[in-house]
Amino acid sequence: MRPLITALACLLAFFVAPVAPADAAVGIHVSGTKIVEASGQEFVMRGTSHAHTWYATQTKAFADIKSLKANTVRVVLSGGRWTPNSVSDVANVVSLCKQNKLICVLENHDTTGYGEQSGAYTLDQAANYWISVKSALVGQEDYVIVNIGNEPIGNNAVTPGWAAATTAAIQKLRSNGFQHALMVDAPNWGQDWQFGMRDNARAVFDSDPAKNTIFSIHMYGVFDTAAEINAYMDAFKTAGLPLVVGEFGFNHSDGNPDEDTIMAQAVSRGLGYLGWSWSGNGGGVEYLDQVTNFDVTQLTDWGRRLFNGANGIAATSKQASIYGGGTTDPTPPSTPGTPSASGITSSGANLSWTASTDNVGVTGYDVYTSTGTPLGSTATNSIALTGLSPATAYQVYVKARDAAGNQSAASPTASFTTLSGGGTGGGCTATGTVQSQWSTGYVVQPVTVTNTSTSTKSSWTVTFTLPAGHTLTGSWNATVTVSGQTVTAKNLSYNGTLAPNAGTSFGVQASRPSGNTSVPSGYTCAN
Repeated sequence: MRPLITALACLLAFFVAPVAPADAAVGIHVSGTKIVEASGQEFVMRGTSHAHTWYATQTKAFADIKSLKANTVRVVLSGGRWTPNSVSDVANVVSLCKQNKLICVLENHDTTGYGEQSGAYTLDQAANYWISVKSALVGQEDYVIVNIGNEPIGNNAVTPGWAAATTAAIQKLRSNGFQHALMVDAPNWGQDWQFGMRDNARAVFDSDPAKNTIFSIHMYGVFDTAAEINAYMDAFKTAGLPLVVGEFGFNHSDGNPDEDTIMAQAVSRGLGYLGWSWSGNGGGVEYLDQVTNFDVTQLTDWGRRLFNGANGIAATSKQASIYGGGTTDPTPPSTPGTPSASGITSSGANLSWTASTDNVGVTGYDVYTSTGTPLGSTATNSIALTGLSPATAYQVYVKARDAAGNQSAASPTASFTTLSGGGTGGGCTATGTVQSQWSTGYVVQPVTVTNTSTSTKSSWTVTFTLPAGHTLTGSWNATVTVSGQTVTAKNLSYNGTLAPNAGTSFGVQASRPSGNTSVPSGYTCAN
C-alpha cells in the first residue's frame, strides 16, 4: 500500500566524522539504536514535516512549529522535480531552524515513488543534489540531519534495488566529505510492506564507512494494527539498528493507521517520530493538515492529537542540548501500583492505583492495554475509562511521568471484562483478603462484594487474576469458573440480591509453586 505523493518522507541526519570514533563525532550521530548529540546526550525527534519546496514563503511555520514544543522540523526540498531549492535557500532554511532552536531534518522529495511515479528521480540524482548544496551544510552537523531521498522506490521492482541504490548513495556522499548522519527511507512508498529495508538494513548500515545511518519507516495504512507496529519496531531493536517513524498520519487513503500505538510505542521505546504534515496538503489528503491555512491558532483534529494528545509532542519533546536543552532531571518516577478496576460497564471502567513518587514530582499517568495501546491519561492516580468495547477482556497497565518527560516502568497488569452491550453494569465493588497462606497455597476469604449503587441489584459477577502457575483448588458461596488465569465468580441463588450499600462475600483456595509468594489481584465487580 502507498501514501499519496503529497505525503512527505521523513528526514533524519546525524553528524559524525566519517571514520572517527563516536566520542569524536562532530555532531548528531548514531550510538547503537540511539541517536545522540556531540555532547553525548540522547536526542529523540519529536516534530512534523513542512512542505517548504511548495510553500517557500511560509517561513513563519518554523516559529509556529516550535511554539507547539516540537524539537525537530522535517523540511521538504527539491533538486529539480519541482522548483529547485538553491544553496542560498537551503542556507536560509538551516538558519530558520537554528533561530527557532529546531533540529533541521532536510529531505529531498524528488525520489518519491521512483519506478512507479512519473518524473521521480533516482537516489543517485538525490545524492548529486546534496553535493550541489554542500556549502550550505558543511559545519552545520550539530543542527542538520540529511534524509537522502523521500520514499525512494514505489511498489514496483527497479534496478538497482533499494539496498544497492541506498548503499551507493551513502557511499557517494561519504566520499564527497559529508560527515552528517544520513537518514534513509524505506521502499514501497516508505512503508516497507515487502520488508526490503528491514531485511537489508544491517548490510546497508555496515556499508556506511561512518556507521552513521538511520532508518526511517513511514506508517500509514500498512500499519493499522498494534501487532504490525510492534513487530516492525521489534525487528530493528533485535538487529541493534536505529529506527525513526519518519512520517505517519491519523488517517490515509490506503487505510487507517493506528496512530495511538505508533506514538505510544515510540515514546515507550525512545524512538523519534515526525507527523505529516504542517499545512498545505492537496490531492485528496487535505485531512493530514495539522493547522488550517498555515495558521497556528487553527489546529485541526490531527494537529491537536499530534501536538497535545497522549504521548504527543508537547508532553514528550525535549529540546536539543545544542540549544541549551537537556534532561536536568534524569530520574524517572517509581513504578505505580497494580491498577484496580471498579464500576465496570459495557463501555467503561474506573481504575485506581497506588501513586508513584518522584525526586521532583509526578505530573501524570498514562494507561495502556497490554499491547501498548493508550486508553487515557490523568493527573491523579485514578481514571474513568470510556469508549471500551462491550464483552471484551482487557489487560491494562499504568506508567507515571514527571515534568522532564521521564516515564516510569510499567505497573503490573490488571484484568477486567466489560459487560455485554445493554447491560446496566457498574454499581458494585469487590475486594479480596488473604486469610491464610503457606508455602504451596493460600485461602482468600472474604472476597467482599458491595452494592455501591442507589438501587437493589439482583446479581453480581466478580473477576480476578491468578498469578502464573497458580491453580484454583476450591471455592464457596459462589459459582466459580476459570479461563486461563482469569477467575470468574457469580452469585448463588441466596446471595445475589443486594440492597444499596449491602454486601456479601465468598471465598477461594488455591495452590502455588513452593516458595512463590504471589496472591491474586485485579478484583472487579459487575452486575
